[in-house]
Amino acid sequence: MIKLPESGLSAAERFALDLLVDLARLVPAAPALDVVRLELTNQPARDLRSWMAAQWGIDVADGVVRVPRAVLGTVVDVAGAASEQRTTERDRYRRVSSSANPLVREGLEREPVIQRAALALQAATRKAAGRRAFRTVAPWPEGRRWAAAFTHDLDVVSWWPAFTLLRIVELTRKGALARIGRVAAAAIANAGFDPVTQGVVGVLNHEANAHIRSTWFILCGTPTLRTMRAGDLTYSPESTRARGILAQVCAIGHEIGLHGSFATLDHPEAFRDQRQRLEGITGPPVRGIRQHYVRINPGVTEHAMAGAGFSYDTTYGFPDRNGFRLGIADVVQRWDDSAKKPIAIDEVPFTWMDRALSKYRGIEDPAAWSKDALELATTARAVGGLWVGLWHPNLTPALGFPDAPRAYGATVAGVLAESPFVAPLDTIVQWCRARRAVRASAITADGKVEASTGAKVPFQLRLEDADGKAAEATR
Repeated sequence: MIKLPESGLSAAERFALDLLVDLARLVPAAPALDVVRLELTNQPARDLRSWMAAQWGIDVADGVVRVPRAVLGTVVDVAGAASEQRTTERDRYRRVSSSANPLVREGLEREPVIQRAALALQAATRKAAGRRAFRTVAPWPEGRRWAAAFTHDLDVVSWWPAFTLLRIVELTRKGALARIGRVAAAAIANAGFDPVTQGVVGVLNHEANAHIRSTWFILCGTPTLRTMRAGDLTYSPESTRARGILAQVCAIGHEIGLHGSFATLDHPEAFRDQRQRLEGITGPPVRGIRQHYVRINPGVTEHAMAGAGFSYDTTYGFPDRNGFRLGIADVVQRWDDSAKKPIAIDEVPFTWMDRALSKYRGIEDPAAWSKDALELATTARAVGGLWVGLWHPNLTPALGFPDAPRAYGATVAGVLAESPFVAPLDTIVQWCRARRAVRASAITADGKVEASTGAKVPFQLRLEDADGKAAEATR
């Protein structure tokens, strides 16, 4: 537990401090309680590697932990994406260039550096507690110590031979002649069939055998020749094939989210229109969104998403590499650096994507994709965090990706071998919001801590003591 400063903080500092305390799983305590208090100090700013080497400048005394204000600025820059909001660097898809990301600039994108800072704060608070009560919130449901989520973008439904031809052109540029032969053979063998639906069924079968549920993001606009040439909208969600795929996905209990089209970047009203259109097909409320081609205007687009009724976004990941774009492996609230205030939507950054390797890094071996996914999952597990994977169901032999389905099966098996909590993203977001809301209100005479979330939540959260053992349940 920890007592936070009640005044003297800017809005940005309050955002950063709340984020660190949440990632540290520390329980904010009422002012009257005898627990560790947090104070801020003034130290010169440093670069990321210097802060890491200095254990983030956190100082420990009896009953006190001191955190440099400059560290909070770094948290806002990285986890709040303030640095990305201030840059003008864009790629040809109008995305913030990966080179503008502060982690990429320092070669740290494969490290959840902000989450490690939070763990340093947790360790310092434990040390400072001494005889005082110390509690953290259990990280994930069911006693699990880390979490994983599997997600899918449905980019292709119709006109599959055209996508196969585009893939062959891509392979030709790379000189992958042997792979082209395998793709052509698979495409000929599937003439007259529907390899797209077969690919979806293959993914669903892998997940059914593993007893997990995933989250599927669906394009929901009206395709035109222009949108198809741009690689944006390529199918109608009301088409027979799309409805058939959605019916299979929904029947098993997977979550449906919106894959926001290119139009949403310039026309905020398109978010609500596309969300309502998708709900008209699938029924249950659509709470999550991921932008197609991960096109987002940081600090701006999220306002439009929140205004359209979405509770979470999962766009923040790198298009051209894999790693932790926000320096965290968890769920965090968004930040508007221009207005200096939080945005009413949570972000679930994705960690790993198949096409980041095959399309942008030139790695055509699906086994290498799986290895990369598992390396990042190991990193997320090490910080008790969340790994989010993005697999496209159209990665099948007939559409240009021999051996890819087998690699997805290996990825699922490899992640599950380390016993994470696995759930659709909406469930994970609900858990993290409940965990974030826990507050300690009293310590009884026998040393028990009274804590609650302040509202009814769909989970039973538990506190853990200084040894990591289960203690009290929240009310």
